Amino acid sequence: MIKKWIATGILLTGSIAAMAATPPNALVVAQSLDDVTSLDPAQGFELTSVQTFTNIYQRLVQSDPENPTELKPTLATSWVSTPRSLTLTLRDNAQFASGNPIRPEDVLFSLSRVVKLNLAPSFILTQLGWDKDNVDSHLQKVDANKVKITWDVNVGPSFVLSLLSAPASSIVDEKAVEMHVKNGDFGHAWLNNHSAGSGPFQIMKYTPHEALVLTANKTSPAGAPKMQMILMKNVPDAATRQLLIEQGDADIARNLGSDQFESLQGKPGVKALALPYASLYYIMFNTKAKNNPDLGNPKFWEAAHWAFDYKGIAVDLMRGQFQVQQSFLPQGFNGALTDQPYHYDPEKAKQILKDAGIKDPHFKLVVSNQPPYLDVAQALQASFAKAGIRVELIPGISSQVSNDVKEHNYEANVSSWGPDYFDPNTNASSFAYNPENGSKTIAWRANWQIPELSKMTIAARAETDPVKRTKMYQELQRQVRESAPFVIGLQNKKLVAIRDNLKGYVQGITPDMVYYQNVSK
Repeated sequence: MIKKWIATGILLTGSIAAMAATPPNALVVAQSLDDVTSLDPAQGFELTSVQTFTNIYQRLVQSDPENPTELKPTLATSWVSTPRSLTLTLRDNAQFASGNPIRPEDVLFSLSRVVKLNLAPSFILTQLGWDKDNVDSHLQKVDANKVKITWDVNVGPSFVLSLLSAPASSIVDEKAVEMHVKNGDFGHAWLNNHSAGSGPFQIMKYTPHEALVLTANKTSPAGAPKMQMILMKNVPDAATRQLLIEQGDADIARNLGSDQFESLQGKPGVKALALPYASLYYIMFNTKAKNNPDLGNPKFWEAAHWAFDYKGIAVDLMRGQFQVQQSFLPQGFNGALTDQPYHYDPEKAKQILKDAGIKDPHFKLVVSNQPPYLDVAQALQASFAKAGIRVELIPGISSQVSNDVKEHNYEANVSSWGPDYFDPNTNASSFAYNPENGSKTIAWRANWQIPELSKMTIAARAETDPVKRTKMYQELQRQVRESAPFVIGLQNKKLVAIRDNLKGYVQGITPDMVYYQNVSK
């Protein structure tokens, strides 16, 4: 039935045809897929990508979705640590979807290729002092089911375990990938739209900007999933996603806007969920933007803090489905600052700009055309206008906006950032860290040179006293809040709707924590 259903073109073409019901052994998800740049865990860093990785790959350890601070053994069953090493024992008789056994060699290959490819998520592992020249010396096969991981930087094993729980640390099938290596790319081109993992699903077909189809991996060490397929349809319009979930043509509708979420309240057959989420929304300036040198002026950044209508967006526009959060650690993380030193004061912003001699404050703001990004950007355009700052909105497909920002081809950007693992360093290493090795952090994307803050971030990462460590991250948050080329303003909830016959759907607080394995109808 599923193959016949796919063949109708509902999933793998741009059409949206009405159906009586979704197939009983397939999960149909309506969402935007336009953010995907790659389905290789060494590159993919977007919401759709990392959520997919959780379902098609496994890591050595992973966070418990109900208690994210607790790391659960996954492909590793146990480990022994020293101050500068971890020796991990792998799960017996575990295998990839291909049928190949999961070996120490696969672990070594997976971690080293992230570092050697040096794509967006590589900074997660290069924090260990690894680079393309030395990474192999830090990864060792001990015996047939043990690996040893070492590092020279001053961090403890618990922090390293957190890094190993990040999506970038997904374990890939070396034998399967090596069959598709081209020009020394470690199989990257092939993994952009194929999978080689051990998770409960594997990629059956991916058509960019149209559909992603996953099929069950019944031999997964995680256990066989209850659904035979997951069918993710690219539905760029949030109102259309609402219609599909109402009609029963989709089982899950993701990335809803506030209007759609409110409209679904009380609708028969549908549950609208506002789920806790550790995602922060911010506006970022390119400090070296061509033709707009004012964006490199710290006084411009200071004015932007007072031109941001925090409560107007969180309460009035988003109807309380956002909360104000002005620091780089989201509420729910240890050490997160929750005070709010800034408020909307356009006259104060005007005065700061005037005193700085900035006579024509303006910028072009690139933004995803998906909710709530465009909604937030339009509200900022209006609030900045009252501060005398002209904002030209440039909406675009999420993946293109992401690429432009990574290539420094932008003036300003509204975006969101969620943690990669459950440790304060996950956001500090993005917002307060820009090392000379060119790691693609948020600070790097803003062209913000911060050698002293980077040193402070390294020191906080290394601190083992929990009280001292918390204070160090709080000081980092204060300094970033007061002097950075970005304004962090909001923390959101994730708005999702599901059909009321759906059971077993789990979504955690971090962006990658979307679990389809136990979903049934």
